[in-house]
Amino acid sequence: MGTVKAVCTSEIKGIQKEEVPAIELRSDWGIEDDAHAGAWHRQVSLLSYEKIQEFNDRGANVANGAFGENIIVEGFDLKSLPLGTRFKSGDVVLELTQIGKECHAHCAIYHKMGDCIMPREGVFCKVIEGGRIAPGDSIDIVG
Repeated sequence: MGTVKAVCTSEIKGIQKEEVPAIELRSDWGIEDDAHAGAWHRQVSLLSYEKIQEFNDRGANVANGAFGENIIVEGFDLKSLPLGTRFKSGDVVLELTQIGKECHAHCAIYHKMGDCIMPREGVFCKVIEGGRIAPGDSIDIVG
């Protein structure tokens, strides 16, 4: 079992996301008012709280949402999970569709630190069942 540590959104692609009190997710669409919502396989991004903490321990000092992640989750090594893994938090069901991503243009974090964890640690999901997620909610692997 894991815990949602933060949820973040942005209305524009390519910028850091801002931490918000809660997110509303729509089936086969993504997060309401987030730039990455749409009928595709990368509707929601997740990043491990532990990996962010390790990166900050190296002097990065990044805030929640800095990597463009939507949901920060404690308790899972996300990149080690197989494609098709499903997560459940309340009514929400997410399905893992992609692990990591290619970084075409290095972000500000990369230029500061010489590294960015999102391309190798971030995972992407599509929304199977919609609902609300907020920090403190539990999140479980259900299949």
